[in-house]
Amino acid sequence: MSGIVSLTAGAIPKDTAKIKESAQQFEALLIGQILHSAQSTDGGWLGTDDSSSSSATDFAEEQLANSMAKQGGFGLAKMIERELDSRNSAPK
Repeated sequence: MSGIVSLTAGAIPKDTAKIKESAQQFEALLIGQILHSAQSTDGGWLGTDDSSSSSATDFAEEQLANSMAKQGGFGLAKMIERELDSRNSAPK
């Protein structure tokens, strides 16, 4: 585990705004994956297998995930943000 921590030590942003944005983006990515996996696989919009409707659905899922993450999502971004802030402020 200490190997992972040492690999990511330089990757933690120092700026709190960047930490917040990165945490929200990560949570949005996770929410997007949950939404995508929850989508039924019965052939697309109204039972058709149309790539344009699939693209529209993917875009809508991404926008919904981003919106949810910005509004607090599942609270993961706040937990990540707190952890990264504590690692930045901890004495070395």
